[in-house]
Amino acid sequence: MKKASTRRPPKRIVGRRELVDFPQFQLLGVEAKVDTGAFTGAIHCSDIHVDTLPDGRPLLRVLLLDADHPAFHGRALQFAEFSLRDIRSSNGDVQERYVIRAVIRLFGEDYETEFSLSDRSDMKYPVLIGRQLLRRARLVVDVARRNLSYRSQHRPTPD
Repeated sequence: MKKASTRRPPKRIVGRRELVDFPQFQLLGVEAKVDTGAFTGAIHCSDIHVDTLPDGRPLLRVLLLDADHPAFHGRALQFAEFSLRDIRSSNGDVQERYVIRAVIRLFGEDYETEFSLSDRSDMKYPVLIGRQLLRRARLVVDVARRNLSYRSQHRPTPD
């Protein structure tokens, strides 16, 4: 008896850099570096603090991106669901960081994945895409290319 085959969608190619959208945050065209050495993704943010609600529940508040970034809107974002984890940075240091789940849009499709929140102001790209998302979205990296996802979503339609 032949097994029923479950066809997986084909893998897609991303470049070493991509422009990504975060629809739930109303952030569009944010520069991201694809990093096969990172497990989780990361998003640049500042003013990270936890408030305690009147009922005792913690609420994480952050500002995403910097004021000089074109997508910055200045509204503090709040997260009732978050965790605090040890994350190893690219230089080998272990840092305690807050981790949230967020929706990222690539190739016109939305993927919910984890992002650690950190001050990436000294980094060139405010977002890092890690292996966890690459595997889930079935993406492979061509380091000679960039912005493949964004270009596929914003192609002009023929008249």
